Amino acid sequence: MAYKTALSTYKEIRVNTASQGQLIIMLYDGAVRQLDQALSLLQMNDAKKDPGRIEKIGKAVVKAQEIVSELMVSLDFEKGGEIASNLFSLYTWFNRELMEANINQDGRRISVVRNLMEDLRAAWQEIALSAAVETANHEVLGVNIAG
Repeated sequence: MAYKTALSTYKEIRVNTASQGQLIIMLYDGAVRQLDQALSLLQMNDAKKDPGRIEKIGKAVVKAQEIVSELMVSLDFEKGGEIASNLFSLYTWFNRELMEANINQDGRRISVVRNLMEDLRAAWQEIALSAAVETANHEVLGVNIAG
């Protein structure tokens, strides 16, 4: 019981102290993790149809769709301009593909979305890293060591 409380507290602190870039990466991580789970369950289900497994696949895909929706609402169209519009279109497509994949138990569609999300996650990782380096450089330049 204490372990669950400690883990929950750790996760809450991690989210509360994360930068905006890190939060986006966490969302991508969560979506990819859910899609990996759905794909794994789908592969097991191909060998032996199990209604309970089908429900678990559906829940994992829906969780990934919820994360994609969260990414959609986090877009800033004023600052992001064309990039935000393009991401919005891509996220809309992701949700449509995942809905169709869930209905048809289509692992190929899930894999396509999963791989694209992994690519986007890697891009956001680079952006977050360069932003952190830039912030660190600004902080170092602003320090007056002479007093």
